[in-house]
Amino acid sequence: MKTLYFDTAGAADATRASVPLHLAVNGSVEVGHETAVVLAGDATELLSEETANRLEGVGVPPARELLAKLLEHAVPVYV
Repeated sequence: MKTLYFDTAGAADATRASVPLHLAVNGSVEVGHETAVVLAGDATELLSEETANRLEGVGVPPARELLAKLLEHAVPVYV
């Protein structure tokens, strides 16, 4: 199965910004789906290392961990 996640939220809403990343790496990737992520709008702020390092949503792993896992699994990220 192929899954494409769209992330449009940025640093102003850490939880909403992290949920698509969490679903991608701790859901789809873990069950073997071909997965990709699109960062659009405010979500492009996640490309800033400073922003990614401080972003921590409620009930999801920190953005820095999620982004590291995307890289580890070679998940394509489109901007």
